[in-house]
Amino acid sequence: MASYGWHLWTVIVALSFASLLSALDSSIISTALPTIMHDLGSSPAYPWVANGYFLTSTAFQPLFGQTANIFGRRILTLSAVLLFTIGSAISGSAATIAALIAGRLIQGIGGGGINVMTQIVVSDLVPLRDRSRFMSIIFSFYSIALSIGPVVGGALAEHSSWRWIFYLNLPIAGVSFASLLLFLHVPYSPDLRSNIFRRVDLAGNSLLIASVISVLIALTWAGSEYPWSSWRVLVPLILGILGIAGFLILESTTLISEPTMPIRIFANRTSLPSFGLSFIHSMLTYWVSNYLPVYFQAVLEATPTGSGVDALPSVFIAMPFAIAAGFGLSFFNRFKPFMFAGFAFLAAGYGMLSLLDRSSSTAYWAASQGVAAAGTGMLMSVALPAIQAPLAEADQAITTAAWGFVRSFGGVWGVAIPTAIFNSQANSLLYRVSDDMIRSRLANGGAYALATRSFMMTLNSQPIIKGQVLSVYVDSLKLVWQVGIAFSLLGFAVTFIVKGIPLRENLGTHFGNSPDEKDQIDEKDDNSSLMDEPLVEHVYVTPPRHTKRREFARSFCYLSSLHLSGNWGMEALDLMRYSGTKHGIETIHEYDTWI
Repeated sequence: MASYGWHLWTVIVALSFASLLSALDSSIISTALPTIMHDLGSSPAYPWVANGYFLTSTAFQPLFGQTANIFGRRILTLSAVLLFTIGSAISGSAATIAALIAGRLIQGIGGGGINVMTQIVVSDLVPLRDRSRFMSIIFSFYSIALSIGPVVGGALAEHSSWRWIFYLNLPIAGVSFASLLLFLHVPYSPDLRSNIFRRVDLAGNSLLIASVISVLIALTWAGSEYPWSSWRVLVPLILGILGIAGFLILESTTLISEPTMPIRIFANRTSLPSFGLSFIHSMLTYWVSNYLPVYFQAVLEATPTGSGVDALPSVFIAMPFAIAAGFGLSFFNRFKPFMFAGFAFLAAGYGMLSLLDRSSSTAYWAASQGVAAAGTGMLMSVALPAIQAPLAEADQAITTAAWGFVRSFGGVWGVAIPTAIFNSQANSLLYRVSDDMIRSRLANGGAYALATRSFMMTLNSQPIIKGQVLSVYVDSLKLVWQVGIAFSLLGFAVTFIVKGIPLRENLGTHFGNSPDEKDQIDEKDDNSSLMDEPLVEHVYVTPPRHTKRREFARSFCYLSSLHLSGNWGMEALDLMRYSGTKHGIETIHEYDTWI
């Protein structure tokens, strides 16, 4: 077990606040949007004030992961925080909906970068076995922000100005940026700078970004602008899915020298199912966070701000369970038990939620969301270490970016799927509503749009009609939670496929924080000496003649923490090993033989 100094903790706190801002701005806008529309004017484009953030946040995460290996961690992390800050300033000062959407798009790029770079930097600074301890702290900040966002947004819009939703980001982001600028000093080898831009996977990233945008446009329109059966929904959805499939095929070929998402990171029994579990976990997290407010506002008739307060038990439960799972993983060095427990809690929580109705007590609905939140918190801390466990440290940046993309993409479907279920079930139950006008307003997605206290209060003079509408909401939500149970059980079943392996206890990356390393980490185990001195000083290999092999060798030397000196036209390459492990030596020897 390692002890860590104040440099590392300063970086962790700075990353935690950056992560908090990223999560806050993904959820804060929902309750403030009506006020924003009243101030800036209604527009058909208003959904993109919220969805634009998710679009760029999801689409650009893999690009941050790949370029982190090329330009270095520090500049990418600082750039992400800076982009988020610039986007916040533009959004807060926006005089039109178009300017606000532009600011949100820039915010999303920065927010996606923060999500990825936070985990990459932690992976660089902390051995795999201990990472969950620090990630659980950062995830706790993320979880808090995700839950309190609607409360903060509603309160600021109601009692101050909606512009402070964005202006409040500026001082916090500024402190985070300054702390990272002062204390995050990650080593970076500039030896390959002459070909630095050629190494960026432009083809892969362009295809992925275009495909994700196509899918998100379809999901934004589906059920609100157009029905799911409309060609305006189906065409971009199908093209986007085909584009993602094409991206994965492209990444598996030799056409890309340094792929954004190489197939090798999926090619084992631990990482592949763990990516799937991360998708399901993220989907279920957004599932409950988007449909609990429907219950609170439409069934219990809470205000938007009150609905946010009613969801706070999720925060108070998820945070300690995330931290406990993170420290438990570090102590026991086993992640599968926490995966099983997490999905079991989710299934039980969703089962309890499926029994909610108008007469449910406060204690019951609080306990229901608390049980689900316990599962969400536990899974939050163990998924990424499980994915990284069987993979080389050199792949941890692209692996983390892939994980972030999968999580964000899962969150998108965690909104789209329950919305489709809810609207479909509501349509099938509208025969219960005897008032033709009310029935027409609730049809074709209207039930979700009208799931507010203000709408339900307009029915107070018609108690029979109100009871009929309530039954539609309660039973539509019941099906939403029941499908959630099925996905939770699917996650539980997939966990059996995951191969449990121990987590590495030594740090095998050369991107660790450079200043005053003894203050950063003090290894107490017998293997710490492996990192004290370079194990290999010089290894000579014959340069490959084939162009693709030359590019592979160039990438290999960089990603394997090797210092490259000499001329590629010479008979031999002088490879200086800065630091490494026994695994690194074996890899070098295998490479020497292959040449």
